[in-house]
Amino acid sequence: MPGRATPTRPPRHLADLDPAERRAVAAELGGPAFRADQLARHYFARLTDDPADMTDLPAASRDQLAGRLLPRLLTPQQELTCDEGMTRKTLWRAFDGALIESVLMRYPQRVTMCVSSQAGCGMACPFCATGQAGLTRNLSAAEIVAQVVAGARALARGEVPGGRGRVSNIVFMGMGEPLANYASVLRAVRRITDPVPDGLGISQRSVTVSTVGLVPAIRRLTAEGLQVRLAVSLHAPDDELRDELVPVNRRWKVAEVLGAAWDYAAATGRRVSIEYALIKDINDQAWRADELAGLLAGRLAHVNLIPLNPTPGSRWTASEPGSMREFEDRLAARGVPVTVRDTRGSQIDGACGQLAAPARVADPLQISTQVL
Repeated sequence: MPGRATPTRPPRHLADLDPAERRAVAAELGGPAFRADQLARHYFARLTDDPADMTDLPAASRDQLAGRLLPRLLTPQQELTCDEGMTRKTLWRAFDGALIESVLMRYPQRVTMCVSSQAGCGMACPFCATGQAGLTRNLSAAEIVAQVVAGARALARGEVPGGRGRVSNIVFMGMGEPLANYASVLRAVRRITDPVPDGLGISQRSVTVSTVGLVPAIRRLTAEGLQVRLAVSLHAPDDELRDELVPVNRRWKVAEVLGAAWDYAAATGRRVSIEYALIKDINDQAWRADELAGLLAGRLAHVNLIPLNPTPGSRWTASEPGSMREFEDRLAARGVPVTVRDTRGSQIDGACGQLAAPARVADPLQISTQVL
């Protein structure tokens, strides 16, 4: 008898659905529609998907309802921590074996979750470990939300040093190009920001969606009326170099990408983040700082300079400290807001550009924790 084929799409989950769609599923199962609202409260407010915790639901229908709307999507495979446990990277295995990573970073005044939107990435940026790995598939909205819920649950249970807490900020800067998975990312943003119990209730203004510059998707996002921050991974001010560092630039040039970003800033009133990985002797020259300043001066933008994080097999390395300081100073001298980003998680390959889930994990049922 032939084996059963592996499903090609993740199971439908409560986080994939809006409140009306959830109630319709509850009604299909023969119960009152409000059972879906109760289930959503357990997942988004109480951060549990265990039917045994849902004592306000009838025991006879509890497992059926949870089984239909709360299927297990991600299974933790490995956890690495650094910064005295304040930074933790989790490797997840999806229903089809795809591997992704997310990073929780706790600071004194906030907790940021860096989430993946794809397994792998198809943008092929040569200095990024994820881009070098290629694209496996898009994640569903619920697979994205599940990363945030897991972090929120760990904080609520006091599993992260610093006592109980909550996730305050979300950055779509993990594996994948978020705007290449537009529909799922938009749905995930709505679940993350919908008021409890329909969602996690995190402010839209505390969510950042990054892109390498998919112009049509940026314009589509502009029309959504959201208040999320847009981050553009620029990495070069000139088309000649950016064609090499960010291959999608061959389709949408620097002027087009920034034009779409300025339209987003005008529509939302939100400052655009310009992400710039400083690579020794490649894009860190003083004249490139001046050229970048010329593009950004007077615009609603802030530059995040990122010392390049090492990735296996890369021929490039981070800029020298002196070159970074000069680059920063030249931008600041032109009135461009600029900071050098904190490279949290580099010891566990959890910093910007380093997320690249391993091809396999020796024991898929073993969760190992390594403290650095």
